[in-house]
Amino acid sequence: MSADPNRVLCCGENPFIRLSDTDGGPETTVASFSRNVLSPAGPGHVLYLKSPLTEGKWRIWSDNIAMTRCLQKTIQGMLNPELADLDIPVEEADFDKDGDPDRFYTEYVTAEDARLSLTWFDLGDPLMIHTQPGSGPGQRPYGVNTVLIPAAGTRLVLNGAEAPGRTWSREREGRPFGTSALAFCESWTEAR
Repeated sequence: MSADPNRVLCCGENPFIRLSDTDGGPETTVASFSRNVLSPAGPGHVLYLKSPLTEGKWRIWSDNIAMTRCLQKTIQGMLNPELADLDIPVEEADFDKDGDPDRFYTEYVTAEDARLSLTWFDLGDPLMIHTQPGSGPGQRPYGVNTVLIPAAGTRLVLNGAEAPGRTWSREREGRPFGTSALAFCESWTEAR
């Protein structure tokens, strides 16, 4: 057994929800949640959300703005270039969770003018993904080691209104997957 030679950038959880009205159609809602226990800017939580519930604009909620901006400059900005925009306001929020990765899992976000819940259910078998920096789609500058748990069902609610669209089934490396998943034990790396 050998140690990964790359620098660990952050680690924690990064569940996501991607909804569309039709299978393969344009995404109507994109939500990326992070609970980091380690990052260059300390631990914290953040939710990036773009949906009809946010009038099609990105909204960001966090309890650590420095960590949020760090992710936008690195991993999150790479995964979704729209989120590299540091002019998107970050709203202060509190975070809580419920459930377990065997049955269902819910993340709660509470802010001054927003109450959100993100729920993943009908969970499938976990699969582990490990990529090195400089590999993967488009030769990504960051590597990742993560346990992905596909969710056949999801629900995202903002102030009592549910996001339209649904999660769709997919395959990943010959295994059942979906457009939404829990991502646990997730560590991102960059080359030294």
